Amino acid sequence: MTVIVNTTDNKDITKILEKNLFGRSLEYEIFEASDMHISHCRGCNFCWLKTPGVCAIKDDYEKILKELPRASQLWVISDTALGFLNHKGKNIFDRIVPFLTMNLEFRDKMMRHVMRYDNRLDIGIIYQGGIDKDYMIRWNKKITDNMKSKPLGVFDVGEILEATKCMQ
Repeated sequence: MTVIVNTTDNKDITKILEKNLFGRSLEYEIFEASDMHISHCRGCNFCWLKTPGVCAIKDDYEKILKELPRASQLWVISDTALGFLNHKGKNIFDRIVPFLTMNLEFRDKMMRHVMRYDNRLDIGIIYQGGIDKDYMIRWNKKITDNMKSKPLGVFDVGEILEATKCMQ
């Protein structure tokens, strides 16, 4: 299954993705996060220590977090700020912590988190606005390396729209 989280106000991008890519017999769930109340991570570590796998913050992110153990892909669509994902897009990644355990292991000569679930969650980023794309590609790889998964790529909304035109 694929989880798509759109943190932008541009709902056209999810409609285009749904019609041209995910409407082809793939199981997917789209979350329009701009319409959701999602708090920032407080770093309280409840999801690791007190309530393993369950975030202490009770907000709309719970709906997303419940789908991630079933998913094999996560796509985050975000606006940008200062050459990076804006606060809404970054927040989706920060709140993924319950998906991990606090335990660490050596992988690829680095300390990495032990995953809470057996499935691999490959991650892709779609952005609109100015961004340091090379940095975002490296950042996405670091996140996926820590999560024992692989990056799906970093794409500008314009690239996605152009690719879907070719499919029609």
